[in-house]
Amino acid sequence: MSNYATLRVKDVLSRIRGVGDINIFGSSNYGMRIWLDPEKLKARNLTNLDVLDAIREQNVQVAAGQIGQPPAPPDQDFQYTVTTLGRLADPEQFGEIILKTEPAEKLGSAARLTRVKDVARVELGGQTYDQWCDVGGKPAAGLAVYQLPGANALDVAHKIRAAMDELKKSFPRGLEYSIPFNTTIFVEESIHEVYKTLFEAGVLVLIVILVFLQDWRATLVPATTVPVTIIGAFAAMYALGFSVNMLTLFGLVLAIGIVVDDAIVIVENAAHHIDHDGLPPKQATIKAMGEVLGPVIGITLVLMAVFLPTAFLGGITGQLYRQFALTIAATRRHPAPSMP
Repeated sequence: MSNYATLRVKDVLSRIRGVGDINIFGSSNYGMRIWLDPEKLKARNLTNLDVLDAIREQNVQVAAGQIGQPPAPPDQDFQYTVTTLGRLADPEQFGEIILKTEPAEKLGSAARLTRVKDVARVELGGQTYDQWCDVGGKPAAGLAVYQLPGANALDVAHKIRAAMDELKKSFPRGLEYSIPFNTTIFVEESIHEVYKTLFEAGVLVLIVILVFLQDWRATLVPATTVPVTIIGAFAAMYALGFSVNMLTLFGLVLAIGIVVDDAIVIVENAAHHIDHDGLPPKQATIKAMGEVLGPVIGITLVLMAVFLPTAFLGGITGQLYRQFALTIAATRRHPAPSMP
């Protein structure tokens, strides 16, 4: 299965845009396994090194050339092409490798040849047996697909599934594929969590404002807060070279709740001056912003003071926290819309 994955699957997946590397694990490529018998080696006065040296000497690829090739003597009428056996391919050929020759004079009879098959068992198997792969108790071959830096993980995963569904049509009988580990699930869940947070924030804001202010117009202000904040955050992320990933989405989820809280505070304060002080909406908003602008800016500065230092951490830790911290800081720097 690993050999089939190497020949028929790996190259197809490697050509997908966004795929950086593919590693096949669980088994290995084909190899010629030679299992030596220590007793037979000892009886013939041979060692492991003798077997290795004989295999290296006789399992080679050589250029045999030709006989009678020009320039040649005038009386040379024929030209012969010499063909030799190059790399050995099957167990029988490896078994015929000569390890030792004992001349007839020494034995007093016909010469005796010692071959690999006389002292070992030769079979075609895996190069190594240090690792293996099982799925549900059944033997399998694993492919680990790594994406290029900056590639869209969801798009790459979608194309890989489409390619595997197409390759599945030509699989041998009994061969199936599955995806037991998919890192894009976490990205999809993060995106789903952002949508969920937006919906929950909208519903909670609607309930809070309707219950305490009983003003439909006031609900429109927080409804515009989150979209404006997210648009500004994405603009800042683009300027900083950040992509939409689990870290930036996590930062957005946290920041959305804080922004909605600020919007509710500002709207409630403006509505208070309209209802109790009888001020017009514009003057009420100006007065309300003058009262809560300091605390809102203070909260923003405190949060930025907490998260921004993490953006200057070094190493892999800094790379991870930098996107998270700067996303929250970019989201917090956008003021909440005021009461019209």
